[in-house]
Amino acid sequence: MSDDDAAPRLDQQLCFAIYSTMHAINKTYGPLLERVGLTYPQYLVMLVLWETDDVTVKEIGEKLQLDSGTLTPLLKRIEAIGFIHRARDPKDERQVRVKLTDKGRELRSAAKGIPAEMARAMGRPAEDLKGLRKDLRRVRNNLQGKRGKSDAKPPAG
Repeated sequence: MSDDDAAPRLDQQLCFAIYSTMHAINKTYGPLLERVGLTYPQYLVMLVLWETDDVTVKEIGEKLQLDSGTLTPLLKRIEAIGFIHRARDPKDERQVRVKLTDKGRELRSAAKGIPAEMARAMGRPAEDLKGLRKDLRRVRNNLQGKRGKSDAKPPAG
């Protein structure tokens, strides 16, 4: 076997399959989210807030695995659109709390069908996607050194 035969092939790399799939997912989400006036990262923030309103920036960052340097400008843009309001926590001035506005709560119904549209675009039954999410969370947790630890369920899609 020559050195060329032993070289890794792109089409055999799991990392590339995940990477290229994420690009396809983002491209598919784009027009769906454009209809409701959100980018994909903004949509993820809104999913967190639709699950639990009035949380700290730190809590959002933990759920989305984003640091405050990435999250703060994202939250500022969502606030400028009028979907959220940020304010210092009166009980702990070091914390910033994020709450949905009425406009942000109303957006939930406009975005409600997006997960089903994504599932249809993926061409996979819902049960398959549940198993895939479970497998991907397990891989992620192993890579992050969280073997066996339960994680909060990420948004569907």
